[in-house]
Amino acid sequence: MRQKRLIFWLSCLLVVGLLILTGCQRQTAKQDSWPVIKQRQTVVVGLDDSFVPMGFRAKNGQLKGYDIDLARAVFKRYHIKVDFQTIDWSMNATELRNRTIDLIWNGYTITPARKRAVRFSQPYLQNKQVLVTMKKNHLNQFSAMRGKTLGVQTGSSGYASLEAQPQLLKQYIKKQTPVLYSTFNDAFIDLNANRIQGLLIDRVYADYYIQHQSDPQAYRVVSGDFAPENFAVGMRKSDRVLQQKIDAALKVLYQNGTMQRLSQKWFGEDNSLPQK
Repeated sequence: MRQKRLIFWLSCLLVVGLLILTGCQRQTAKQDSWPVIKQRQTVVVGLDDSFVPMGFRAKNGQLKGYDIDLARAVFKRYHIKVDFQTIDWSMNATELRNRTIDLIWNGYTITPARKRAVRFSQPYLQNKQVLVTMKKNHLNQFSAMRGKTLGVQTGSSGYASLEAQPQLLKQYIKKQTPVLYSTFNDAFIDLNANRIQGLLIDRVYADYYIQHQSDPQAYRVVSGDFAPENFAVGMRKSDRVLQQKIDAALKVLYQNGTMQRLSQKWFGEDNSLPQK
């Protein structure tokens, strides 16, 4: 009898504990991250550290790039250190939801699907998806990819665009199925080796990568009819104050010319978007 009572009360305690834990988790999910970030004076940014020139590792291992400079400039205004954390890019929303990172900031395109799960800052940079091929293959338009193999990064906006508008490019490629890559660097290795004949990629990455190759003239960049995209900072839906802080800093950095200077530094032209 005593043993049954003990088991009963232990079960009750376990249920109560689970209810408290669930309640805490729900409450945490509803809380804005800004007070915690401000208190610890550090914000954790998730990125794919091979995405040139937005955020990547130089030969000495140091993180560099437009988004690296911009994130530091934004949080410098609040005396907060930026801790950059490499993540599996296809899992960025999961990392955000699990609170292993505070922000997704690495050439992160605003899309309808992402807006359902993530709160975005004001867009700060414009981009477009382009097809990169080797000139020797004479593939100078999307339809020329008929029966050819296309590469695309897993979880990228390029993959989303390919799936959303199959009539533009997907209908032409081999088996109407792209080869998926974890990083664009791996995809370029296969493009150079002719294991794939085309690569759907962000224009900012393509331009920077090609410019830094020994023979830039070996590549062709084909612009199709994919609509221009906007890069923005991704955060949790509950982060209203954090969004306001980032937007306010971006506005100041645009007004004082910092964003334009960073764009010239990394792209050779001003691609920055006016901040409201």
